[in-house]
Amino acid sequence: MTETLAQETAVTIRKARPEDGRHIWQTVADSGRLDVNSAYCYIMLAAYFKDTCLVAELDGRIVGFVSAFIQPSDREVLFVWQIAVSRDYRKRGIADSLLSSLIALDRCREVRYIEATISPDNAASHRLFAGLADRLGTRRTVASGFAAELFPGSQHEAEQLVRIGPLGSQSNRTNTNKGES
Repeated sequence: MTETLAQETAVTIRKARPEDGRHIWQTVADSGRLDVNSAYCYIMLAAYFKDTCLVAELDGRIVGFVSAFIQPSDREVLFVWQIAVSRDYRKRGIADSLLSSLIALDRCREVRYIEATISPDNAASHRLFAGLADRLGTRRTVASGFAAELFPGSQHEAEQLVRIGPLGSQSNRTNTNKGES
């Protein structure tokens, strides 16, 4: 799948592969906002969750990444774990394209809700998910997610649980990207 973004930059959105792991790790590390997991974690995500983990590629270089999984206890819920876009490529609609491509996948056909946990001060992520809810014509709710004391040390904020849905039919999920962000 290839998305043409607002600035006429052809970005290819594709399923992540294990060999992308180190590049995904670097993208997340460079984000400055996300918890950086081991490169091994990203290799495993690409190997074992390849149906719900995507990369954005431009001129052979990974410039964005989204990891997600369908919740084992509720097959109608897609949990977006991390989404990152390289600093030099932000505000070009790449994050929107990653999310839109993700929910349009066959694997997500039965998904009715999207969930993510976001720290209260991560305005960019809150805007991203609010924009997705608007484009899909559905609700976005914010509730308590994971309390700060669940995390080791004292550096991690509480996470809010953002829920989008219910989603419409699969055909209503395509072309949700308007080149914004």
